[in-house]
Amino acid sequence: MTKKLLHKTSRVYLLFSAVLLIVSAPLFYYITERLYIEETDETLILHKNEFVKYSLPTLKTADIQNWNKYNRNIKIEPFKNSGKDTIFYNSYYDALDAEIEPYRELNSSILIEGNPYTYSARINLVEKEDLMKSIAILFLIIISLLLIGLFVITKRLSINLWKPFYETLNQIEKFEIDKSNHPKFTETNIEEFNRLNNSIEKLITKNTSIYHSQREFIENAAHELQTPLAVFQAKIDTLIQNADFTQEQYKMLSSLNDSVSRLNRLNKNLLLLSKMENDIYNEKQTINLKEAIEKHFDFFTEQAKAKNLIIKTEMNEAVAVKSNPVLAEILISNLFLNAIRHNVSDGQVLVTLSNHSLTFSNTGQSQTLVADKLFNRFSKSNPSEQGNGLGLAIIKKIADQNNWKTSYSFANNFHSFSVAF
Repeated sequence: MTKKLLHKTSRVYLLFSAVLLIVSAPLFYYITERLYIEETDETLILHKNEFVKYSLPTLKTADIQNWNKYNRNIKIEPFKNSGKDTIFYNSYYDALDAEIEPYRELNSSILIEGNPYTYSARINLVEKEDLMKSIAILFLIIISLLLIGLFVITKRLSINLWKPFYETLNQIEKFEIDKSNHPKFTETNIEEFNRLNNSIEKLITKNTSIYHSQREFIENAAHELQTPLAVFQAKIDTLIQNADFTQEQYKMLSSLNDSVSRLNRLNKNLLLLSKMENDIYNEKQTINLKEAIEKHFDFFTEQAKAKNLIIKTEMNEAVAVKSNPVLAEILISNLFLNAIRHNVSDGQVLVTLSNHSLTFSNTGQSQTLVADKLFNRFSKSNPSEQGNGLGLAIIKKIADQNNWKTSYSFANNFHSFSVAF
């Protein structure tokens, strides 16, 4: 399943942002906690220094009881035999909240009237669970806002940025080399898109010029060859009818006559393709396909007798299509000729006409053909065949002009060529 480039880039941006924020959340928690503890420790030390500077010099032993009574978080306790300041975690039961609260505590040795005591100060800490919940909620809000913002901004920005590209793509999709709809690319303020448009325009101009030159050459060559080929064949026919030849000479003349006939057919087919590409046969009318097939049936039955072929038909009474009458007859003739020419002796041809398709099935070689090249010009399943490789190409061209679809299948030793309406 294909996806738009915009969706892929947006998904990558959003995924990267989400992963980055999720990974950074624990790091943010760790750094925040460290900074919080360091700030708390600095506050404890500051309070201790203020106590030593301002309160300790005037403090008496008799004042200790009152000090402890009126100072909740700074106590003067009996000496705990600690030589240096220590800061550590501790927990105390809070009667008001009825729960144990975490604290950061500082113990320091002091002297009051020459007697050693321990200065104990503490600061209440935010519980880890509360801190984690707060950070989680904060990050959830940030992630949501960031992802929504990224999605909206990326989508709007990408749509505007990629608009020239989609316009170019739309122009290319509508372009057909055999039509006059030459794409017109608009100038943009993005260098890469301008380079792309200029390159495509040069490529289209060059290939269109080559295509028209080739088509003009084929058309002119076919027109120029038409008269000399007709004269050549007429003179060969006259020579064969009015002169006496040896058997060897007669074979040579017959071979020449066959070659000229093939050249005539090739020339006519090339002219036909050229006319179709120039929309000569653009007038359409409603055609009864059953009547059109029956019109040619007697002629192709005679053709089939040379190989002792049996032609069977399965046709609906009223199947009408819109097409140019000349092209419809050529389509039917080529399907008949293809089924007869590539058949085997004592074989069969089955013509099936339904409301949605026309199928010609014939016996032939016992293996499937290379389907992807069958409808190409000058393509032959067997290089030694007498055809010029344009029959199926003409069928495909006629089908394309009518928005029909051609297909090939092989089943039960029958090669089937179908045209779906």
